[in-house]
Amino acid sequence: MDQVALEGMEFFAFHGYYDEEQKLGNKYGVDLYVKADLQEAGQSDALPKTVNYVVLYRLVAEEMAIPARLLEHVANRILNRIMAEMPHVSKVKISVSKFQPPLGGICQRSRVTLKRRR
Repeated sequence: MDQVALEGMEFFAFHGYYDEEQKLGNKYGVDLYVKADLQEAGQSDALPKTVNYVVLYRLVAEEMAIPARLLEHVANRILNRIMAEMPHVSKVKISVSKFQPPLGGICQRSRVTLKRRR
């Protein structure tokens, strides 16, 4: 199975368990890996035969804009949308990171990674 990846996407969003995190917001990173059969796209050079990066990015951006308490919830929403709106996708892996999480000490980022398969 072939793969399309969008790595290093960054968003400013209002996720967080604590009310103050949802008020102040924070910087988040998203890495997305999508598996699909890309053989026909490679042969035809036709956009409808592949996974459109612009559509993937839009789906991620729309879900990142909706506040959530947990990164797991944000990642799950993104996975569900991709699987629902892109039936030719067979597997998705996503990592959502929060930069400088409020842990009371030095931590560059916290991260959750989720996977889905048809």
